[in-house]
Amino acid sequence: KEAALQAVKSSSQGLTQAEARARLERNGKNQLAQGKKDSLLKRFFLQMADPMILILLAAAAISGALAVYENESFTDVIIILFVVVNAVLGVYQENKAEKAIEALQEMAAATSKVLRDGQMMTVRSEDLVVGDVVLLEAGDAVPADGRILESASLKIEEAALTGESVPVNKVVDLINLREGGRDVPLGDRKNMVYMGSTVVYGRGSAVITATGMD
Repeated sequence: KEAALQAVKSSSQGLTQAEARARLERNGKNQLAQGKKDSLLKRFFLQMADPMILILLAAAAISGALAVYENESFTDVIIILFVVVNAVLGVYQENKAEKAIEALQEMAAATSKVLRDGQMMTVRSEDLVVGDVVLLEAGDAVPADGRILESASLKIEEAALTGESVPVNKVVDLINLREGGRDVPLGDRKNMVYMGSTVVYGRGSAVITATGMD
């Protein structure tokens, strides 16, 4: 664990606030990359390209031409176009719903207990940086990948990574490379924690070794 702390230029007391801010600016947020969102205009055209919308538009054009030719009312055309406009309004509703979800996610942002300047404080998980020392206990979601510094009967559910449904007993001990210098398989790295897993028992601490897409 001493080598791990040295590798990320940290200590068992964590980083200073100033160093954490500098690393956050340099390396970015502890977030997974999000897909690029389509613009409102592109969504509108995608909605208009729907086969049912195209059929309705064609029907409106034919009804309009017949109404002009036979000198009849445009009631059918208006009704069809109303249906089309109503369908296209779905784009606006979708956009409003997405913004509402983003606002809720902002309000319910995940937080982590971390040591900064030797003091425990709570920060948003997205603001964690490499070298931060996080405190973990039962019920916590692991906010980033890290090397365990302390473990008091710490057990973590890693089914999403390894497929193993039984929680893994985490240890501080050194784990040697396999024969031929090959890396230890993910499921056997019992002195590491990984983003997306969950603490189910005990408590401990870990120094963050990778964040975000790393």
